[in-house]
Amino acid sequence: MQKLLCDFAIGESGVIKCVTGEGKIRRRLFDMGLTPGAQLTMKKKAPFGDPIEITVRGYELTLRKAEAAYVEVELL
Repeated sequence: MQKLLCDFAIGESGVIKCVTGEGKIRRRLFDMGLTPGAQLTMKKKAPFGDPIEITVRGYELTLRKAEAAYVEVELL
């Protein structure tokens, strides 16, 4: 089942299938290690859901919910 990263619940894990978006935002997400095939886990969410914290490639990464909406993930 595929899901957007912004819709993940705390503790869910998955593998990135694709990164949508264009230009600077896509390049920024790739530079942060959010590339197809990378495994990630949702660690924390702020009280109102923004920002979120994930573990990807062995480090903690904090993203805005709007940025996470560009990442499509296959649940494990």
